[in-house]
Amino acid sequence: MGKPRRRTFLALASAAFLVLLVAGMLLFQPWRLFTSSSIDEPLTPGPAATAAAGSPQAGSPPVASQPAPAATAAIGPNVLATGPFQSQEHPTSGNASLVQLPDGSYVVRLENLASSDGPDVKVWLSNLEAGGDWFKYRSGRFLDLGPVKATHGNQNYAVPPGTDLTGLDTLVLWCDRFSVAFGSAALA
Repeated sequence: MGKPRRRTFLALASAAFLVLLVAGMLLFQPWRLFTSSSIDEPLTPGPAATAAAGSPQAGSPPVASQPAPAATAAIGPNVLATGPFQSQEHPTSGNASLVQLPDGSYVVRLENLASSDGPDVKVWLSNLEAGGDWFKYRSGRFLDLGPVKATHGNQNYAVPPGTDLTGLDTLVLWCDRFSVAFGSAALA
């Protein structure tokens, strides 16, 4: 191979390598392995919450459009289900809860969350059991509550009014870009 052909080959190979490197960096965002963020949202208090008589019974998940009964006591938010996170693709700890607010609306509450940063991480409610194979959640029924607000701390995610929560008893931190679960929590 002559010097001009060799230089052309090296120039093309270097350009191809650079393009692949930039594309890989944009896709995988490896710097996120070294970044984290924190948030500390309070659980929004309200004037009244459902008392035991107005709460959904264990085993029958609520429907988010149910209004709070008028004759209930003013006791604050009502935790309907809670559970600790299990690590899956990334170390994840903390607790997840389904909470009915005094106005009858529902939120998912993450407390003392500690997880990894990643591209396109979402908060999902899923009908599949927590733990185990992390790739299974895409094949089940799920409700996307939006992007995770921070990798650490306390945060709330509103459940859209009218949502049927029946069977959605697992909270998943889901990386949509790579279809993997960072961690999950069984809400019991």
